[in-house]
Amino acid sequence: MAGKKRKGAKAPNGQTFYYYDYNLLACIVLLICFGLVMLYSISSYSAQIDFGDDMHYFTRQALISGGCFVAMILFSRIDYHIYAKFAGLLYVVSNILLIMTRFIGAEIYGAKRWIYIGPLSFQPAEFAKLAVILFLSVMISKMGKNIKTWKAFWMILGCGAFTSLLTLVFTQNLSTAIIIAGITVGLLFIVFPKKMPFLIGGAGVAALAAGVIMYAQTLSGSENFRLRRIITWLNPEANESLGGYQIMQGLYAIGSGGMFGKGLGNSLQKLGYVPEAQNDMILTIICEELGIFGVIVLTVLFVFLLYRLLFIAQNAPDLLGSLIASGVFVHIALQVVLNIAVVTNAIPTTGITLPFVSYGGTAILFLMMEMTLALSVSRRIKLKDEES
Repeated sequence: MAGKKRKGAKAPNGQTFYYYDYNLLACIVLLICFGLVMLYSISSYSAQIDFGDDMHYFTRQALISGGCFVAMILFSRIDYHIYAKFAGLLYVVSNILLIMTRFIGAEIYGAKRWIYIGPLSFQPAEFAKLAVILFLSVMISKMGKNIKTWKAFWMILGCGAFTSLLTLVFTQNLSTAIIIAGITVGLLFIVFPKKMPFLIGGAGVAALAAGVIMYAQTLSGSENFRLRRIITWLNPEANESLGGYQIMQGLYAIGSGGMFGKGLGNSLQKLGYVPEAQNDMILTIICEELGIFGVIVLTVLFVFLLYRLLFIAQNAPDLLGSLIASGVFVHIALQVVLNIAVVTNAIPTTGITLPFVSYGGTAILFLMMEMTLALSVSRRIKLKDEES
C-alpha cells in the first residue's frame, strides 16, 4: 500500500480519503539509519584521534536527525499553503544571510561558508536551497497561465540565478550554486511550454565546459582555484599536492571493495587516508566496506525516495503542491548524481555531500524541512474508494 488513508468528507459518488505517504516516511527512516551506521563505522577512528570520543560524529548526527525527524512528523501536519505565505520572507532572508557570510562567517579550509551564533552554526547556502524551492514554486503558481510568457520565464530564471550568483560570490560554494541553478532550470522546464531555450542553454553550457577543459589541458599549473581543480581532475596522479591525493585514495577505496566489500568496519582507507571521509567522500568508504552490492542497495533507496516524490508531484491537489514536490525531487536527484560523479572522478571535485548519509547537521536540518513540505503536500492528496 502506498500510504495510509485518512477519512475525509463524503463525495456524491463515494467516500473521499486524504492520503499520507508512509512509504516516503519509511524510506527517509531507512536512509537515516543507513547513514548513521555507516557514519559511525567510517568516523569512529578519526573521532577518537581528534576528540577522544569515537562516537563524536555519530552522537551529534543522531541527535540532530532524531530531533528533525520528530519535528518533521509534527510540522508535516500543517497545510503547506501556510508555509507558502512565508516564501517571500524566506527568500529575502536567505539572500541576506548569503551576503552576510562574507563579512561575519567563520573561515574553514580557506572559505567562509558558516555563520556561528553562540555554540550553534549553520550554512546559509543550505537554507538557500529550501528558500528557492518554496519561493519559485509560489511565484510560478501565482503567475498561472502567464508563466507561458517570456517575461515570466526571465523573471523566474532571474530570481534563481540571483541567489545562485550570491552563493558563488559570497560563500565561494560552486556546488550549491550549481544545485540552485539546477532547481531553477528544473522547475522552469516543467512549466514552460517551449523547450528550445533549454536545448540551447544545455548546448552552451556543454560548449563552455569543453572549452574550459581544453584550456586546462594546456596548463601545467594555475593560480586559479577552479582551474587547479580541473587540472587535478584530468590527471590526479600528477597533481596529488593540489587535491589529487583525496581523489586517488577514494578510487583505491572503491576499487578494493569488490562485489561485497571487506565487511562493515573493515575499511583501511578510513584510517586517515581519505581526508574527511565522513563528509562528501563517504560513498568511497561505503564501496570499500559493503562493495558494489551495498552501493546498489543505497541507490535503490534513493531511487525509491525519488519515485515517491514524483508520485506526490503527480497527484498533488494543486500546482503549488506539485511544484514543491518537484523542486525537492530535482534537488535530491541532482545532489545524489553529482556526489556519485565526484567520488568516481567523473567530474571535478566540488564538495557535494550525499543526502541523509554524509555528516552535517545543517544539511540534515534543511533536507528534513524539504521532506516536511513534501509530506505536507502528500497529506492533501484526495483518494476515492481505492488504494493509491
